[in-house]
Amino acid sequence: MKKNLLLFVFIVFSHYCSAQHYQPNWESLNTRGIPSWFTEAKFGIFIHWGVYSVPSYAPVIENSGYSYAEWYWYRLHEKQKDFIAFHDKNYGPDFQYPQFESQFTASMFDPQQWATIFKKSGARYVVLTSKHHEGYCLWNSAEADRDWGRAWNAVTGTPHRDLLGDLTNAVRAVGLRMGYYYSLYEWFNPLWQTDKPLYVTKHMIPQFKDLVTRYKPSIIFADGEWELPDTAWHSPELLAWLFNDSPVAKDVVVNDRWGNNTRDKNKGCMYATSEYGSGMNPNVVWEENRGIGHSYGYNRNEQLSDYKTSHDLILMLADIVSRGGNLLLDIGPTADGRLPVIMQQRLIDMGKWLAINGEAIYATHAWSHSSQWSEGKMPEKNDKSFMAGYNVAELVKGKPGAAHIEYFFTQKDNNLYCIVPAYSSQVRIHDLKITSSSKATILGCSKTFSCKQRGNDCIINLSSAKPGDISSEIFVLKIKNAK
Repeated sequence: MKKNLLLFVFIVFSHYCSAQHYQPNWESLNTRGIPSWFTEAKFGIFIHWGVYSVPSYAPVIENSGYSYAEWYWYRLHEKQKDFIAFHDKNYGPDFQYPQFESQFTASMFDPQQWATIFKKSGARYVVLTSKHHEGYCLWNSAEADRDWGRAWNAVTGTPHRDLLGDLTNAVRAVGLRMGYYYSLYEWFNPLWQTDKPLYVTKHMIPQFKDLVTRYKPSIIFADGEWELPDTAWHSPELLAWLFNDSPVAKDVVVNDRWGNNTRDKNKGCMYATSEYGSGMNPNVVWEENRGIGHSYGYNRNEQLSDYKTSHDLILMLADIVSRGGNLLLDIGPTADGRLPVIMQQRLIDMGKWLAINGEAIYATHAWSHSSQWSEGKMPEKNDKSFMAGYNVAELVKGKPGAAHIEYFFTQKDNNLYCIVPAYSSQVRIHDLKITSSSKATILGCSKTFSCKQRGNDCIINLSSAKPGDISSEIFVLKIKNAK
């Protein structure tokens, strides 16, 4: 009896000590690593969809690169004149932002059609805004309704539908991975505005755990972290739960936005994010995220010229992957649940290119140099800011006296892939050693082209290519047994 009592006391004391003294930290979290599926996938679809999809407006600012329609409520709060003028003209000065919820109907939402488009795009994963900074949830979140004091989710609100759950099921049914964007903070949540620590423990953490436990995401894109440090968000503890005790512990991937001190850090357990920039490097796991136009949420104010062409999006993907990154390309559905046709067209075009050239994209890694530049004056290097205004479509254009990118490179096994932006009868790759067994082919073409060593360069003669041998303006040379 005495031994049993001592054993009981020891067990209780051990649990007490563990609970009181074990504090997860970044050093321990960084031993986890990043699941390999993410670095192999290379291409994902981002979706910004919420109440902001009703006004769907932001002014397009020349040369800014971005102008976010999903920040509509915040811009009204700031009394930015362009937003105020648009709002007063179309809805009246007394119309409050939460009233837009009644027009967020999702009445034409067809998750199977969305999933089919995503599959045809060649993307390997999808990331949906479970909630943005406005706090509106696309699933049935009890915390949202309770702390906002109104129906502030898609199930109890106007759509009367689990939008997140329905899309998750459709995306997984076509064989893609599903993940969620999740904003840690909410601009005007009454609890956030009055008691931030209580908001974190009573609202954010249980809501996040509900999302993960119920829908089991492969990826979490956190955001809105900049108001507090990681300790105030309890991020180390939350990620320890995610990586060890959650139902997705082995599979889930997270980005680096978990506190105002975490971006571009802790690369052992999270990937870096650049935004409308693409300024990272192959020494870290990273992902560029951006829209086809200047906004993430649908912006009715954008014109055709504001959307990147399919050609430029393919170039962007090639450039990012050549530097070891992933591309998370955003689309913004309408409030009634339609994917704008122009966005569908861009995604389908990318998928057609990837169907032929995906071998040079998926599961590849960066070569010794990601691209080759022509002679001429090099452009000034972009800094590593998250919004650097980087535009690769301009960097491949030949201009008098200026250097331009001639080729992009990726590598897999013993094969080097040379992504060529524009045809020329001869491709000369610097600093490439080939063997007597090296061969060059064009992906999608059955012909073999001669490879010759000239000093440190490899020269590939494409003059025998006939019309129809090359499937698109941007094509890929595969060089076997390259060093």
